[in-house]
Amino acid sequence: MSEAMIASSEQSLNPERERRQKLELNKLQKRLRRDVGQAIADFSMIEAGDKVMCCLSGGKDSYAMLDILLNLQKSAPVSFELIAVNLDQKQPGFPEEVLPEYLSSMGIEYHIIEKDTYSIVKEKVPEGKTTCGLCSRLRRGILYNFAEEHGVTKIALGHHRDDLLETLFLNMFYGGKLKSMPPVLHSDDGRNTVIRPLAYSREKDIARYAGLREFPIIPCNLCGSQENLQRQVIKDMFQTWDKQHPGRLETMFRAMCNVEPSHLADTHLYDFREGKRLGGKRQAAQTAEPEAEQDFGRLDVLNI
Repeated sequence: MSEAMIASSEQSLNPERERRQKLELNKLQKRLRRDVGQAIADFSMIEAGDKVMCCLSGGKDSYAMLDILLNLQKSAPVSFELIAVNLDQKQPGFPEEVLPEYLSSMGIEYHIIEKDTYSIVKEKVPEGKTTCGLCSRLRRGILYNFAEEHGVTKIALGHHRDDLLETLFLNMFYGGKLKSMPPVLHSDDGRNTVIRPLAYSREKDIARYAGLREFPIIPCNLCGSQENLQRQVIKDMFQTWDKQHPGRLETMFRAMCNVEPSHLADTHLYDFREGKRLGGKRQAAQTAEPEAEQDFGRLDVLNI
């Protein structure tokens, strides 16, 4: 076949490919809208008059979160405000222009916070050790303080369903706790409320959606090369399960939403003598002050 015939054939296929991609994009957007809307309703994440701060890292998850929230904002039964915030940690080679250009094109209010946490992390963490724990605590303090100073009522993070499941297994395997990241977390001092609108959304849906929307992804150069982290081990295990046992991750997540304290062994959750549920142990959201915590490695968005 001549080059001209090959080129002609490829051109004739392009409209069909574009049609299929558009259909897939619409399907994914509807699915993500449904998942995010359901999560917001189930956990009362957003209320009338809320000022929601979307924390953007430049990764696929935070882009998708902002995109879907902007879409839902147009048809939501309540009025709420959205602002986007990125923390420029002064990592070498960080493309400073990418997020401002993208957010300007979206027409949304945004803020770029410039703090050199990179130098602090490299100074404090020995070579070869995981940088994620200190890095995330520094980010957390800066973002939480910014939220309080700017009247933010909800801090939206891009953790998805797979992140919640991974954290559950990491805490079980390495932390000795049956604990994950909740869809909504309130601080005891009332300073911050963290929400995770993607709590019901699958990572593979988000990844495909981000590819079709052609978000300008920014990789994490500080810790992206740390491939033998505990979190990556769990992620690889989940990917294998998803291929070999379709539906297993969905069942696991349903189990997280359907806990029976009387069939576990936590005496703070269930009074086995009286046969009744108890209030349990309330875990407050951490605020600005960093403290020692179990470090399970990098999350795709913000390890908070």
